[in-house]
Amino acid sequence: MSVKKRWICLFVENEVGVLARISGLFSSKSYNIDTITVGVTEDETISRMTIGFTSDDRTFEQVKKQLNRSVEVIKVVDYTDIAIHNNEILFIKVNSCSNEDKDEVFRIANAFGYKITDYNKKSVLVECVQTDAKNDNAIKLFKESFPNRIEVVRGGSVAVEAISMSDR
Repeated sequence: MSVKKRWICLFVENEVGVLARISGLFSSKSYNIDTITVGVTEDETISRMTIGFTSDDRTFEQVKKQLNRSVEVIKVVDYTDIAIHNNEILFIKVNSCSNEDKDEVFRIANAFGYKITDYNKKSVLVECVQTDAKNDNAIKLFKESFPNRIEVVRGGSVAVEAISMSDR
């Protein structure tokens, strides 16, 4: 059985406690969620959840069946093996910066398409909106370049089916 990163999208009723019940379903079965995001859709009565986790095929099928049985779940979409656009937001704050350090942060941001969101005399805040793998690489780069001086804040990944790839 192959263990791999899985992506599912849930359309759920936009009600209090739904996130807790869905995440509780994962924890009660000892499935670890790597990333989860929730937001209201164009229909204010429905929220969309994007969940990323690592599992084998058998566990993944069990998760999908349990989610489909959940009263609040309207639809489960398996994004694992289809073309999707997937990004997460990452903030990296570099602290205790000299002028040379700030110049280097700006060079890195420019080279990799990151955005400088804020800065002052001693710190720079960088925003990265990339795949989780690319954001992992950004964290690694900043850790190596500025050891023990970075602060990391990650949001969960969001995903949507690709348009152009689905017609091919």
